[in-house]
Amino acid sequence: MQTYQQTFSIKRLWIILSVGMVFMFGVLLLLGAEIYQKAPPIPDIVKSSSGDVLFTRNDIETGQNVWQSIGGMEQGSIWGHGSYVAPDWSADWLHREAEALLALRIETPIAGLSEDQLLALQKATLITEMRTNRYDPVTGAITVSELRSEAIKQVQDHFVRLYQGSDDESLALRRDYAFPVHGLLTNTEATQLSAFYFWTAWGATTNRPEMDITYTNNWPHEPLVGNKPSTEILLWSIASVILLLAGAGALIAYYAKQFDVWRREIAPEDGIAKTDILDNTVITPSMRATAKYFWIVCTMFLGQVLLGIITAHYAVEGQGLYGLPFAEYLPYAVTRTWHTQLAVLWIATAWLATGLYVAPMLGGRDPKFQRFGVNFLFFSLLIIVVGSFAGQWAAVHRFFESLTMNFWFGHQGYEYVDLGRFWQIYLTVGLFLWVALVLRALWPVLQKKGGKSLIYLVLISAIAIGLLYAAGLMWGQHTHIAVMEYWRWWVVHLWVEGIFEVFATAIISLLFVRMGILRLSTATVMVLFATIIFLFGGVLGTFHHLFFSGTPTSVIAVGAMFSALEVVPLLVVGFEAYSRYKVEHVEKWEQNYHWPFMFFAAVLFWNLVGAGLFGFLINPPIALYYMQGLNLTASHAHAALFGVYGMLGLGLTLYCMRGLTDINVWNQKLLKVSFWSLNIGLGMMTFLSLLPQGIIQTYISIDQGYSFARSADLIQSPIMQALVWARVPGDIVFGVGVVAFVWFVFRAFIPKKSRETVATSQE
Repeated sequence: MQTYQQTFSIKRLWIILSVGMVFMFGVLLLLGAEIYQKAPPIPDIVKSSSGDVLFTRNDIETGQNVWQSIGGMEQGSIWGHGSYVAPDWSADWLHREAEALLALRIETPIAGLSEDQLLALQKATLITEMRTNRYDPVTGAITVSELRSEAIKQVQDHFVRLYQGSDDESLALRRDYAFPVHGLLTNTEATQLSAFYFWTAWGATTNRPEMDITYTNNWPHEPLVGNKPSTEILLWSIASVILLLAGAGALIAYYAKQFDVWRREIAPEDGIAKTDILDNTVITPSMRATAKYFWIVCTMFLGQVLLGIITAHYAVEGQGLYGLPFAEYLPYAVTRTWHTQLAVLWIATAWLATGLYVAPMLGGRDPKFQRFGVNFLFFSLLIIVVGSFAGQWAAVHRFFESLTMNFWFGHQGYEYVDLGRFWQIYLTVGLFLWVALVLRALWPVLQKKGGKSLIYLVLISAIAIGLLYAAGLMWGQHTHIAVMEYWRWWVVHLWVEGIFEVFATAIISLLFVRMGILRLSTATVMVLFATIIFLFGGVLGTFHHLFFSGTPTSVIAVGAMFSALEVVPLLVVGFEAYSRYKVEHVEKWEQNYHWPFMFFAAVLFWNLVGAGLFGFLINPPIALYYMQGLNLTASHAHAALFGVYGMLGLGLTLYCMRGLTDINVWNQKLLKVSFWSLNIGLGMMTFLSLLPQGIIQTYISIDQGYSFARSADLIQSPIMQALVWARVPGDIVFGVGVVAFVWFVFRAFIPKKSRETVATSQE
């Protein structure tokens, strides 16, 4: 029975969470409106001082659509967001244009000046010319000098040749950049694409009106045009570290104060349950129908890892796989698209299936047509995966006749939300169907009196899962890329990295309560408190992804402070690990859940390392200024996405399999091999390959400029190639873990006796 103090504490936490979320999302929307207003302007025309038209607005907007259709962020990056083998096109154009303009200026000697004096003068003139804002909001025109017009044409010619593969130099670069063999553009498409690249570089080097920082807050680091960290970047970086230390101290002090209370009251009032509740739980038809979801989880997991190995190998051979012409069929842009998409899809499927499995178990029955809904959702998922992947493959191979068709059914070009708009809408509808299925199954629980805070948190987070993914529908085919980035990170950060974790935390705690190993009141307080701490940093921490995406400096201030708070709750994982150990190792029957608990423990470890250490490594503005889009970002992404969310998905899969299969036939050795291979392999690929690559790139980025850190000269250098090969041992160990897990699932669902029976009947 809850005491008055516990009830008051729960109510107080709900008030703090409700008021806090209204405030946080209010600020998120307010700064979003500022991004709409202060995004880099798209000019109606770009012309020389003599009136020669270089680009039009239509060229720039159509060029953005062309860029999307060839893979977009999966083939290089824009403003630091995207893949790593090809250059960042904004930084690449900017550096090439600055070099071309400087060379043209030096060709004109000035009487009385030595070569060194002339070079110094022209460098200073170059900075002034390229940083001066010559956009006229009245006419909508950007006017450049004749010399700069000539430099722009030279760079445009380079990109047109590159995307048409019209000479040996371009063909060599296409191999280095892992371009598709059959992805050549027409002259018109290549010209329009170069217009888009020019505009993104213009925004990265042109000062905002009446300010001395560019539209991208002086990113990328480019000494030729005077791009260096602004005062705001340095000050807010210092402030974020101070806030991190203050928040860490406060939270640890609070945990130390509450720990004795939680330790005493963590077990149920009547003690840990003596038997496994699932031994007497009726598995309903809809619960049993979720089995096929876990089969598809394993299939997508295995496919994602295989595609990851192929994608990583393209950094070595470019357009082949151990000499085989693999890129003719599955080029880098396709394999990386599918790799990142599958990472999100299999993890999300595991979580969604858990919701469909647990809801009827808690509700005690199947609502009418629940099994039909579960099956319908499953086949819809298959259609979405197959349809969207086919569309992306067709887009990269240039099979769509129009850019509009590509937008709807092909490749949107935006990392993690690459699927065409039709498939995106279909998936959104599917998520709301999932929400409905979970809600109706939990309805009987909601009719009971008292102790419903955890259920409410599960329901709220389930609804939020549908709503936050729907944020990806807020941009259109021609939406400004700065605005698109704002909404895209709602999906990637708040949906993938945020609300799913709240949902999983709440549902795991609810299961522990039902299993009789955790007290309801204590679980409620702990989950509400963790949700408050996580979301208070996480919601506005979204802005740390947007520091240099054409956003105002206010985004740096808010993003720096709140992204620092994202790390704070990860500093007390020791308390969480102890609490879980306390309740997971009391009764003998809990051995049935040893491996689900082990995967949940791995989540805590990788939360600290992948999300915490690697996350804060790149989060402060001054760090991200030099590191964005380098392999340090990939280190964080791999360790956090799989280490936290993937491990959680596998743990939930095993928990559900406890009721769907006979645990007596579980192969414990396979699970042991899988668990340790996955964790050791992830550590090897991170620490032996990705992290060293990122450190080298960061050094080059600081010392020479960002474009050098992303250039083919560095990426294809012997040391970087050696570090790519150093990933192979980790990939092999990790692959063993994947195969072991998939084989375990197969043997658990179809045990040896069943297979022998089937074989005998066929004879």
